[in-house]
Amino acid sequence: MAAAAAVEIQKLVKRYGDTVAVDGLDLEVRPGEIFGLLGPNGAGKTTTFKILVTLLRPTSGTVKIFGHDVVNEADRVRQLMGYVPQERAVDRLLTAQQHLELFVDLYHLPADIAAARIREALQLVDLADRTEEPVGKFSGGMKKRLEIACGLLHEPKILFLDEPTLGLDVQSRGQVWAHIRRLKQSGMTVVINSNYMEEADHLCDRVAIIDKGRLRALGSPHDLKRNVGGESTTMEQVFIHYTGHRIRDEEIQ
Repeated sequence: MAAAAAVEIQKLVKRYGDTVAVDGLDLEVRPGEIFGLLGPNGAGKTTTFKILVTLLRPTSGTVKIFGHDVVNEADRVRQLMGYVPQERAVDRLLTAQQHLELFVDLYHLPADIAAARIREALQLVDLADRTEEPVGKFSGGMKKRLEIACGLLHEPKILFLDEPTLGLDVQSRGQVWAHIRRLKQSGMTVVINSNYMEEADHLCDRVAIIDKGRLRALGSPHDLKRNVGGESTTMEQVFIHYTGHRIRDEEIQ
């Protein structure tokens, strides 16, 4: 029997009154890949992302994470996934160690494995030497890496990252990308909701471009660029080709 897809979306619809945010979306994410969701504001990608992480219920259609339905098996899905939201979820007065201890309690991890998990997570994101510093002294990139560490404590099979490098400088963004690639090397599936074309181009194995609630394009950045205009084509040009929209600076601040 073939292994279950990491994410399987079939005929997904989400309505808000008369507004259709997601309109019959079909999509599959393969185990072990870094997958990106791209789309202009109002395209439905954020709604789709929230359904994937069990924060919203679909109007119709099915969504499964490693074969488990996000509505009927929501508790099991949450055990399988890690989620790092766009909004900063760190307290500047707490240390990195204290943040991870808090998440250990939230995940109900047994005491006999908690210390080892915290150690491993901090090492993975290169914060093992900063455990006792207040997070208020951390750079934006360090805070994001700490959030990723918090999402890894229960050893999820899939990690959902909502705008993981939003507002970071170029150096910090590159550091976060490096840690995401390291997660892929460990066998984890990573799904990213992003508006950064460069992020999709250099980080994702495949991307889905969504507009008006529908899938407009799906493939590797290389294949999408080749299909649109050749090797010199940028992902921004691909995005404009399929959506008719440009990602404006004010949309990615």
